[in-house]
Amino acid sequence: MSLVVEVDLGPGLPAFLVVGLGDLAVQEARERIRAALRNSGFAMPSSRITVNLAPAHLRKQGAGFDLPIALGLLVAQGSLPADLLAGIWAVGELGLDGRLRPIKGCLAYACAARRAGARALLLPAADAAEAAWVDGLAVLPAASLQEAVRQLQEPSPLPSSQPTAAQQQGDPEMDLCQLRGQLAARRALEIAVAGGHHLLIVGPPGSGKTLLARCMAGLLPPLGKEELLEVRQVESVVGLGRSGQVPARPFRAPHHSSTAVALVGGGQRISPGEVTLAHGGVLFLDELPEFQSVVLEQLRQPLESGQIAISRAGQQVCYPARFTLVAAANPCPCGWWGDLRRSCRCGQHRRRRYWGRLSGPLLDRFDLQLWLARPSSEDLNPIAPAEPTASVRARLDAVLAATEARSGRRVRANGSLRGDTLWAVAEPTNAAQRLLDTLVDRLALTMRGRERLLRVARTIADLSGADVVDDLHLAEAMSFRALEGQESCVSDGGA
Repeated sequence: MSLVVEVDLGPGLPAFLVVGLGDLAVQEARERIRAALRNSGFAMPSSRITVNLAPAHLRKQGAGFDLPIALGLLVAQGSLPADLLAGIWAVGELGLDGRLRPIKGCLAYACAARRAGARALLLPAADAAEAAWVDGLAVLPAASLQEAVRQLQEPSPLPSSQPTAAQQQGDPEMDLCQLRGQLAARRALEIAVAGGHHLLIVGPPGSGKTLLARCMAGLLPPLGKEELLEVRQVESVVGLGRSGQVPARPFRAPHHSSTAVALVGGGQRISPGEVTLAHGGVLFLDELPEFQSVVLEQLRQPLESGQIAISRAGQQVCYPARFTLVAAANPCPCGWWGDLRRSCRCGQHRRRRYWGRLSGPLLDRFDLQLWLARPSSEDLNPIAPAEPTASVRARLDAVLAATEARSGRRVRANGSLRGDTLWAVAEPTNAAQRLLDTLVDRLALTMRGRERLLRVARTIADLSGADVVDDLHLAEAMSFRALEGQESCVSDGGA
């Protein structure tokens, strides 16, 4: 929906009214515009000024309305021909000296202007390079109000600059070569990246849970062109990454004290949460059971739909939220249950209460559930060096390319397959079908759990270069359901 700025000069005592549900920053635009016009050499009308921000029922916020209001005033008093603004979108904050300051969300404005069929977008020069990523839209940069008027009179659009995909390198100190031993963990990480599967890692302190999660950043595939625009729009809206560099895939790790608003978005002035900031990348939740239960339950809808819809009185916003969820947890409050070299001090009741914070439906959304043991001295002093991230990433890139060529889908597609499409792509053999039926009956798997098991098996088959899913692929997929039913986490048995 386009926002329209209307300016009227009428009879009466001098006044400057802004209507249309503007917030405090919009109302304060009057003083900024007065000073900017005067210091830029333009006259300020001495009549009654009425500015209407349409549609009137939507709340307007931010200082981005300064520039269009100032241009509207110049047109209303005859200092600027009205036809110069035909098909032009304008946004920007004015300083008292008439300079244009950068704003949040410039890339989102550019995408919206293109969808609306705008002829050009006039905005602060500091934001222009980013807006020029959008195809089919002329971008007019201006450093001041005077320069904005000159751009309307003699347009000089910025050349389009198409971004290229950036390979996410991750933290060089978080390389897989630092992860000693833990072969099952490395395998789970490859499966998670290859298929876009959500991963839950459970293990005692020092077993490598956090390192494993952070190593995923270096294994993610490059951002495609459309994904890059989506990710950059989100970062632009919240004011991240203003350097103009092409972003890599996000890696977000909120603290376990985060509120529901911080995690999924919302607030009095609706803004994106961590699930949206992680769009296209990884959301890492360390100490998962320490999050409030009501906060974790907010994740269930975006994990399934890939978006988050936030409704408030008279306003609804839908943000993208397609991410890979990686969570880490201790096996109990003290962290040592199941460790053969340390004794647990918690007892069964405390363990049950600890894991009771995680609902069955939430656990069911983790395709991969991995139990890590603390590495032994032999693991910490291997004879041969561990495989580094770079070589694992090269192998995964080849698998992702083959998967995309097979299905015609974007990379990391297996984690989002559903229903008949999943069965058509998986093509389980008769032996795999019999094993799947046995597992469903024996473990009382839900329909969602059954499909998740088959999706992981399809990814394992892709990693092995197989065209169909057989019983070996399915058996390995089942080995990564270590917490199925939750009872294994809280019983008095071993890990």
